[in-house]
Amino acid sequence: MNDLLDRIHRFRQSDGWIFGYMLFSSLVSLTASFVLSVDAIELAKNPDAILSCDINSVISCGTVGTTWQANLLGFPNAFLGLIAEPVVITIAVASLAKVRFPRGFMLAAQVVYTIGFLFAYWLFYQSMFHINALCPWCLLVTLSTTLVFSSLTHVNIRDNNLFLPARVQTVLASGLRMGLDALIVVVWLTLIVVSILVKYGAALFA
Repeated sequence: MNDLLDRIHRFRQSDGWIFGYMLFSSLVSLTASFVLSVDAIELAKNPDAILSCDINSVISCGTVGTTWQANLLGFPNAFLGLIAEPVVITIAVASLAKVRFPRGFMLAAQVVYTIGFLFAYWLFYQSMFHINALCPWCLLVTLSTTLVFSSLTHVNIRDNNLFLPARVQTVLASGLRMGLDALIVVVWLTLIVVSILVKYGAALFA
């Protein structure tokens, strides 16, 4: 049993798992951002357009896409994903090919992606509690952004790239070895799903 747990631990700490996981998640996010960008252009041409993900009063990309929150910076938020995710994909592919980036670069990547992560959850909050509608592609971006953020944070703590005080670094690295990062992600995503079900209930399927 201990041997199996050791193997699982070593696998989760390996570059193949971390950067493969990062690559897959960023590709999913890029795909969702591309679809959202196409939908945004369609809505710009015709605000009354019916999109393929306009399913009911709650599940509606059109309702979300025509709000000011969807164009916070003066252009569709989805364009940010088209800019950011190729950078993450490059990091993941290069790292799988054994390239090692400088600590300062990885710290900068962590800071920038953390801003994107917080922005994704601000949009989710707006969608849940102010717009009162959910966009499936936006939810996919929220999910994939969470997974990319967790993988990037994992590797940066593992490789001591964040220039943290020694005691903090030791505690966080210990948490990684115990698998607490995976537990936090699972609990967090479960809370997101539960919050959606509690708020909208049967209206999701009406």
